[in-house]
Amino acid sequence: MTRGSDYRLVVRRGSRCGGARVVTSMLTTGESRAARFGFIISKQVGTAVVRNTVRRRLKAVCAEALPRVPEGTDVVIRALPASATATYAELSADVNRCLDRLSQARS
Repeated sequence: MTRGSDYRLVVRRGSRCGGARVVTSMLTTGESRAARFGFIISKQVGTAVVRNTVRRRLKAVCAEALPRVPEGTDVVIRALPASATATYAELSADVNRCLDRLSQARS
């Protein structure tokens, strides 16, 4: 996702699941396209180097989770300050738990 309006729509209207390191919002649009992911990583997470490291880890987690997310779904993942010190495995566990929970609530 690239447009601010898309982010706002998902965060305001989508289902939400929170964890210790990330908050995940999911909205099904019904369009026939691949799922889209967006990331919100504020300066509270850390310096630019830390934020980019967290973003790269979250992108890798989402690339692995893409086959499990239904078509036409928009997902926004907001990193919390605790994500700065989290390992890849911890971020993966948080994101996957939230995606599974939101997918079950959706169906």
